[in-house]
Amino acid sequence: MAAGRGSAGNVIAALCSFFVPGLGQLLQGRLLRAIIQFVLAGALWFVLLGWLIHLWSVLDAATWKSSD
Repeated sequence: MAAGRGSAGNVIAALCSFFVPGLGQLLQGRLLRAIIQFVLAGALWFVLLGWLIHLWSVLDAATWKSSD
């Protein structure tokens, strides 16, 4: 979907991950990474550290570069 870093696809993916951790990765076709970030964020919100995974999810979606 995304052409590379800074592409419109990555910006959209980062925005999606801002609202739901892992959603941007799911849009980029990275199912395993999406599941990991969603589960980790959910689990760590109980100890008030979920924001770390949430931020990681946004940055990961924004900077991901396709290997195509």
